[in-house]
Amino acid sequence: MGESFRLGGWGMYPTTILGLVLIITAIRFAIDPSARARGVIRAMTVVVAFSGLLGFVTGSIKTLIAAGEAGRFDLALIGLGESLHNVSLALVILVLAWIGVAIGSARRSGEASASDTHAP
Repeated sequence: MGESFRLGGWGMYPTTILGLVLIITAIRFAIDPSARARGVIRAMTVVVAFSGLLGFVTGSIKTLIAAGEAGRFDLALIGLGESLHNVSLALVILVLAWIGVAIGSARRSGEASASDTHAP
């Protein structure tokens, strides 16, 4: 995991920080589901995805320029592979966060149906 983080470069930092905010919000939603938290989660999902994509794009730009100047296609492949670690991190974070959302949604629908069956 540490090697993947290092290979991904600077883009891993904002993706990790934003991802931690998203995961914490998803955990809070799993514990106490509210409509307001779900809106924040949706917005943060987009931000984390774009952060991972931005890390990939900037890493790819740097890689392709350097490989082109050196005339080495093999370096381009290695650099693009390293840049994909940003996307991988973003996807792992999104999967973990949305597991929390699924739990919170299940709890919320369970509470709603429980209150419907006990109504007079």
